[in-house]
Amino acid sequence: MAWSNKKRSIPFSWWRRLSQGVCLLLFLFLFIKTDYNGADQLDYAVNILFRFDPLVAACTILAVKSFIYLLLPSLFLVALSLVLGRFFCGWACPLGTLLDIFRPIAKLRVQKPAATLYPRLRYIILFFILSASLFGFPLVGFVDPFSILVRGLTLSFYPAFNAASVAFFTFTYQQAPETINYVTEPVYTLLRETVLPFSQKFYELGLLSFFILLSVFLLEFWQRRFFCRNICPLGAMLGLCGRLSPLSGHGGNSDCNNCQICRNLCRMGAIDEQRNINMEQCSLCLECVDKCPNSIITFSNRKPENRVPFSLSRRVFAGSLAGGIIVPFFSNVRALAKLPDPTLIRPPGALAEKEFLGRCVRCGECMKVCIGNALQPTFLEAGLEGMFSPKVVSRLGYCEFNCTLCGQVCPTGALRLLSLAEKHKTKIGHAFFDKNHCLPYAKAIPCMVCEEHCPTSDKAIKFKKAKVVNDRGTTITVQQPYVVDSLCIGCGICENKCPLPGKSAILITSAGEDRNPANKLPTGGSPYGY
Repeated sequence: MAWSNKKRSIPFSWWRRLSQGVCLLLFLFLFIKTDYNGADQLDYAVNILFRFDPLVAACTILAVKSFIYLLLPSLFLVALSLVLGRFFCGWACPLGTLLDIFRPIAKLRVQKPAATLYPRLRYIILFFILSASLFGFPLVGFVDPFSILVRGLTLSFYPAFNAASVAFFTFTYQQAPETINYVTEPVYTLLRETVLPFSQKFYELGLLSFFILLSVFLLEFWQRRFFCRNICPLGAMLGLCGRLSPLSGHGGNSDCNNCQICRNLCRMGAIDEQRNINMEQCSLCLECVDKCPNSIITFSNRKPENRVPFSLSRRVFAGSLAGGIIVPFFSNVRALAKLPDPTLIRPPGALAEKEFLGRCVRCGECMKVCIGNALQPTFLEAGLEGMFSPKVVSRLGYCEFNCTLCGQVCPTGALRLLSLAEKHKTKIGHAFFDKNHCLPYAKAIPCMVCEEHCPTSDKAIKFKKAKVVNDRGTTITVQQPYVVDSLCIGCGICENKCPLPGKSAILITSAGEDRNPANKLPTGGSPYGY
């Protein structure tokens, strides 16, 4: 097998761009289709991308210390990379393709040298997060390129795009002449049916997610493919596979003279001053093959004359592993380790907290498909390692009683796929009334909103008659609500629909959640704790 630009009618770069375009369109199609469509079953899900991610697979398997069959497709990408090297970064990665599309804008600034600025950093990050995952401090969701991209699109760009579209077409509908509306209204209808989400969503940490994704693009002004070359641990892992690949690049002989075309073209800085090609960094874009004026550069299974040495020293390798081992011990002595946040409520089907965090890749897909907009990214309620993992915020939204979508899109099984019957019985928390705030208790004002919205077949919220004195000093009889512990599942619709402004008179906590037996509710019959 040998690749060169001799006798080729179609350049390799054309095929690469076609592959990049197809993969990007497929990614965007799956992303858009991973949304509520009026049914409780999704036809498509972007989570297949994460199942091909060997970095996600390795970190998740190390964290839970067992093999996860959902991530079996990642072995396919590893096998291909052992043959073709780091081809995925140049031919398929949607984030890499978007960076290439953004590149003409980044050319406005003076270019930096071709050499990678921090060649060791990506390996330090890779080995750090692998060892940290093994010792119970999962961080892969912070640096995995798919997690950064999908989370940024889900929590910030996509909702903002929908809001901007609705605002624009509302303005044209109300202000523009009727002749313009003949054009704009069909366009809006088409967008609603194809691109725009089912409903407008609102997210916590949306701006933070946006700036993290934006920073990946802004780093292009500093160096081309800066994130891919200096930071991306997935690229580092695939680069190690490329080092073992029989495929190698050959270039640099007496015919080169002072030509620097290949070095200036290389987006990954894989070609050094002697025109040696480093297969750890090469994304196999083959642009150097197409543009070499003397057809010197080739790729074949012939052993290279000058093999580029591995850039990571033993000391740095050992230090990155040690860092990942040490940091989890500091996390184990935080106050959260002894007293978890009681208002942190996980989605239905969530595994026990430690395994849940070990599997969750912080992609935001469950938040995207949540019908009620109840699922929000966690900030520091579960510690730094739990940041961006999903939680239920009932005042913003509620867990729809007949919905199982979040379990369908989870790529690693952090959220179990529940049947509808299982979902109806799964307890994620418990409702408590604030009697100093609830209208029938505090004001003697009749209110039945919480009971009316309670979705369980036998209402978890019931009423008892009580004689109370209202604010006019009159004794009246009112129906006061209370919660039946065995029926409440913690869906949060009562807190969400409570008509009081601001703080609800009902608070959902994680008390009684099925996934944590130690968090059980007290029962009658004997003093609690005995």
